[in-house]
Amino acid sequence: MQFPQFKYDFDYSIIDIGEHIKIAYRDEGKGENTLLFIHGLSSYIPAWNKIIPELSKKFRCVAIDLPGYGKSSQGIFSGSVNYYNNVIYRFIKKMKLENVTLVGHSMGGHLAIALALAYHEVIKNNILIAPAGLESFSEKEKEWILENSNPNFYYSAGDEQIINAFKSNFFKMPDDVWEMINDRIDMRGYPNFMDYCHIISNSLKGLLDEPVYESLTKIKQPTLIFFGRNDKWIPNKYLHKELTTEDIANIGRNLIPKSKVVMIDNCGHFIPFESPEVLITEITNFLSA
Repeated sequence: MQFPQFKYDFDYSIIDIGEHIKIAYRDEGKGENTLLFIHGLSSYIPAWNKIIPELSKKFRCVAIDLPGYGKSSQGIFSGSVNYYNNVIYRFIKKMKLENVTLVGHSMGGHLAIALALAYHEVIKNNILIAPAGLESFSEKEKEWILENSNPNFYYSAGDEQIINAFKSNFFKMPDDVWEMINDRIDMRGYPNFMDYCHIISNSLKGLLDEPVYESLTKIKQPTLIFFGRNDKWIPNKYLHKELTTEDIANIGRNLIPKSKVVMIDNCGHFIPFESPEVLITEITNFLSA
C-alpha cells in the first residue's frame, strides 16, 4: 500500500488485479449504470467525496486509486497512458463492471479519452471534468514542462508552495480542502515519498508522450465535458497565454462527435470540490436522457 497513513472516511476495499498490482477502490450504490471515477495527477479517491454520496443514490459509483497513489500498490510505476489504461481495463474485467461510464478529472480525463478509444466495446459513456488531453503541446513545450516537473521539484516543495498549488486549483478554495492539503504536507515525512514524486513526474511524462488530441474525432461514446471558466491550469498559463479555457473546451465541442460542453461560472480546475452540485445535476440528466 502506498500511503497506509491516510485516513479515508468511507469504506474501501482492495483487489488484486494481477502482475503484483493491488487497487484500492470505493464502491457505493446500485443501478443499471456504473460510474468509474479516475482521479487526476497527485490526487486520490477522496477527490470525489462531494459527489459520490449523491450520485450513488441512482448509480453504482466505483472510484479507484491508481497504482502509486492513495492506498493502491506502492512502487515506482511507468506512468504511461498505456500502462494506466491496461490497469484500469484489468480492474473493470476483474470487478466484472458493466455499462461503464468513465468519469475522469484532469489527468483522469486524458486517461478516460484513451480508454474510450482503446476499449470502445466496454465503455458506454465518457464524462470529462477539466480534462487534460484537449490542449496540444509542441516538442519544445513538452521539454519545458518536463524540465520544470522533475521528481526533485515535487520533493522540495515547502508548505507555502503546496498550499498555493492547491489554491490555484480553485476560483475560491473551500475550507474542507484543508484535509487534502494536510495529507499532502504530511506525505513529506513518509519513507516512500520520493517514490511518489517519481510517480507524479512519470505520470505527467506519460500524458505528454501519449497525446490523444489527434484521435478526438474517433471517440464513439456520448461525451459530457465540464470546465470551470476560472481554470488556472488549462490552458497552460505559461505556454499558451493567448488561449482561454473556453477555447480548450471548444476543441472538445468541435472535435468529439457526440459531445456536450458545460462551462461553470466562478469555478476553477478542481470542479468536483468547487461545484459538486452542477456535476451531480448534469451527470444525472446526461445518464437519464
